Amino acid sequence: MKTSTLWALSQAAVAALALPSSPARIEERATVPGFDISHYQASVNFVGAYNSGARFVIIKATEGTTYIDPKFSSHYTSATSARLIRGGYHFARPSSSSTGSAQATFFLAHGGGWSPDGITLPGMLDMEYNPSSTGGSCYGLSQPAMVAWIRSFVDTYQSRTGRWPMIYTTNDWWVTCTGNSAAFSSTCPLVLARYSSAGPGTVPGGWGYQTIWQKDAAYAYGGDSDEFNGGLAGLQKLASG
Repeated sequence: MKTSTLWALSQAAVAALALPSSPARIEERATVPGFDISHYQASVNFVGAYNSGARFVIIKATEGTTYIDPKFSSHYTSATSARLIRGGYHFARPSSSSTGSAQATFFLAHGGGWSPDGITLPGMLDMEYNPSSTGGSCYGLSQPAMVAWIRSFVDTYQSRTGRWPMIYTTNDWWVTCTGNSAAFSSTCPLVLARYSSAGPGTVPGGWGYQTIWQKDAAYAYGGDSDEFNGGLAGLQKLASG
């Protein structure tokens, strides 16, 4: 073969290598819809939610050390009947006089426990700004004190159930009230609240990703709209441990 021909072929090969390849098809990550509710949702269409594709629900059980949600029991029973994976959550009221351990114990005594039946989620600790006009937005606790309070709660829950609870929060609250602590990122699954069609946004506290995203305050069948970050097998694994 002539030298000129070889040179032409070699140049063609180089050009071909330089051309951008066709973009690979990006596979969309599987997600599972769900929702969360409390007594504010007196009527919930659990069967309708299941038929629409929802496979889990998180139900308010307790708050502080004195409040039991009056709809928890009926919501929990109805969710079970509708074949939803379900679990309870505790609305935290952190303070120096009401320890995390005491509130975890109260939660566990009133619906917040876990069992290895494959349909029960580990309990969820709801950490958000103080809704009361007194006590300050972070309940009067310093960032280190807040981290210690959460530690007291999650350690008590884990020692009693063998499971780490999920932690619900927003990026803003976590940064403001814990100093963006990464103390729980390797143990407690994150439930991240952000109402946006653009996605869950910044993930705080050293968590690499959110396990569940609370994406909207309005769900067609009752409560807030949630999304599990993974497929149904992953959701079932979260429930089964």
